[in-house]
Amino acid sequence: MTVYHVVTDRPMSVGQKIIFDENNHSGVYQRVMDKIDVVNEIYKNPENYQANELEHHTSVALRELAMEEVRKEELINKLEDSTNFTNTHNVIEQLSGVTDWTGEQTDKLIRMSCLYVSRTYEEAERWGEFFARIGRPTYSIVELEVKGTYFIGDATKCFDGQTDKSINKELARLYWENPQREDNKNEVCEMLVDGEIMVLTIIKEINANI
Repeated sequence: MTVYHVVTDRPMSVGQKIIFDENNHSGVYQRVMDKIDVVNEIYKNPENYQANELEHHTSVALRELAMEEVRKEELINKLEDSTNFTNTHNVIEQLSGVTDWTGEQTDKLIRMSCLYVSRTYEEAERWGEFFARIGRPTYSIVELEVKGTYFIGDATKCFDGQTDKSINKELARLYWENPQREDNKNEVCEMLVDGEIMVLTIIKEINANI
């Protein structure tokens, strides 16, 4: 399948293969892991923190770790409810992408071991304009070939992490279930892909905030 990606953090080149393993993580993974001690402290002593005063990357870490915990629980429940070999095999294959099952969530995790892409060039352009506007290093828009799995979500259902873990997990479930909105607010597509990923073409150079 062909998709589009806004290149941030570091540039990409034509023919580059993108790999996620124990030595190669997404930028989201790195930013979250930098905050893992802070997250643990917040959950241990939530009364010492105010959600609306949390630093941005701390809020993101609270959200992403809740996202991964909920996704893990969902896969385990599917495994327990499986009634045939094919379903069991499919769930085990998904679980194999999560290698650390401790409470600290410090190893390869689903949203943090994937690439965020767009289905169309127009969607990617809007993301590129947004990243450049908020000051994020933004290099280009590339066309990718992906051989793997994908999930299509609604970025408007991403949330600011809270000091209450139960609230974060409930909001995370809403993201993964992705029900139709009732407030008539337009969805903002975000597509998560993994597997074999290769850069086909650099479509547009942006070079903002670098």
